[in-house]
Formats: sequence, C-alpha cells, structure tokens
Amino acid sequence: MKSVRLDTQLESKLERAARASAMSQSAFLRDALIRRCAEVLGDSLEQRLAPVIGIVKSSGGRAVRSGEAFRAALRRRRR
Repeated sequence: MKSVRLDTQLESKLERAARASAMSQSAFLRDALIRRCAEVLGDSLEQRLAPVIGIVKSSGGRAVRSGEAFRAALRRRRR
C-alpha cells in the first residue's frame, strides 16, 4: 500500500473529478495511474491499435484481410 500527500488545490481537484466521473477517489487514482503507467512504459503498437485493427470489412481490392496483414507487419517489425 502506498500513501500520497496532496496539496489542498490538487485534493480539491481530485474530489471534484472523482465525483464528476461517478468514481471513488481511490478508483479514480488507480485508473489515472494505470493510464499514466501505460503512457510512460508504452504498450506495444499492436496492443494500442487492437481495438481498431480489422474493423473495416471489404469485399475486395487491396483492403482484403488488411487486419491480418497489419498484425503480421507489426510482429515482423518487433523482431
């Protein structure tokens, strides 16, 4: 368990932001830390783009199986 000291201004912002998000202050802080750690440590490009890879469906042309091709290209690039 960690503890953090906040100045009164930041504590007030935390209270308002948590209330506006309908979250407890602890949950709000955990969420903020998760997001910031991911930002600093960097998820792989494939992980960050996973929600959108392969969304577009096509019946032909160069876009056929583009999601699969993009994933393969990312895997090759990581090596």
